[in-house]
Amino acid sequence: MEKANKILIILIIICNGCSSSKITSYWKDTTVVSKEYKKIMVLGLIRESDRSLQQNMENHLVGDLQIIGYNAISALQYYGPKSFEKIEEQAAIEKIKNTGVDAVITIVLLDKKKERKYIPGNIYYSPYSYYYNHFWGYRSTLYNRIHETGYYVTDTKYFWESNLYDIETQKLIYSVQTQSFEPSSSEIMGHEYGQMIVKNMINNTILNNNKR
Repeated sequence: MEKANKILIILIIICNGCSSSKITSYWKDTTVVSKEYKKIMVLGLIRESDRSLQQNMENHLVGDLQIIGYNAISALQYYGPKSFEKIEEQAAIEKIKNTGVDAVITIVLLDKKKERKYIPGNIYYSPYSYYYNHFWGYRSTLYNRIHETGYYVTDTKYFWESNLYDIETQKLIYSVQTQSFEPSSSEIMGHEYGQMIVKNMINNTILNNNKR
């Protein structure tokens, strides 16, 4: 039992270190004095037929903001999927303000690319001295190498951008761009993204970790 627990801990450590997402660039307005926001709305601008991608991206970022003490809501969950369509700017701002929101973090899917690449077959080298002197060993080794062909795989890259806007001034306070490479699911991508963005905003004094 103890051995199994150790193996589980090792696997968790390995998985935590294997993130499919990374920050490529970020910017913050150094002229703006940091302030404590009372309610932050996370708004996903994602043109995907599957609504679960937007839901996962919003929900995980909301959850990570709540973990550090912020009152945060998902625009999709709170307002619905089409509440900001065909609405004038001023009406949208008033709608947001009326619910007590004083900051908005957008999540925009800038691009999604599929790349096809070739994975070569078995190309490693090992000495043949033993196999040359043993017919079947030589035959088996060479046969496997000759017949282990390569194959093609398709990888998907997601290019994201998130902006933090102050609703009172409507100014851009912070912007960050990221890449997610072949995530195993939108759930895991949302989890990685939320933690990564919140950590970066804390490190750059955009947000405060209220539970420290």
